[in-house]
Amino acid sequence: MTLRLTALLLAAGVLTSAPAPALADPCRAVPQKGPMPASLAKGERFSGPVMHVGDGDSLCVAVGPLRGTDWVEVRLADFHAPELREPGGREARDTLKRLTQGRRVDCLSRGRTWDRVAADCRLGDQSLGERMRAAGVAEGGRGRGEAARRR
Repeated sequence: MTLRLTALLLAAGVLTSAPAPALADPCRAVPQKGPMPASLAKGERFSGPVMHVGDGDSLCVAVGPLRGTDWVEVRLADFHAPELREPGGREARDTLKRLTQGRRVDCLSRGRTWDRVAADCRLGDQSLGERMRAAGVAEGGRGRGEAARRR
């Protein structure tokens, strides 16, 4: 929305305040540059509630107080969902959200991937990848072959 249109809508009383900017990445525990926290290094375990689901194979896990600086962006190591813009991508995201949002997951770090942690995460006695497949979500996306080789 342009600034001029926003001002007109505010003046007309359609909007009560200017729209807030979108938060692109609410998970900020792993910096884009610099060292990754030692508590998230390969082989380390971490757990917490799922605070945000970005797509069908990435989510944010709160590992401390419930604020973005303590949210770890996790890339599921055992499941590769279609990208959001691909067929099945939004459905994969919605399924992961339905399965995990607000629930505690236990994860094992496989190491850093950009500003995320690749990890095997479990909800109860089943991995999130297994739960996604059991829910009927087809794998896709760029890393599909890698996930298939790990099984």
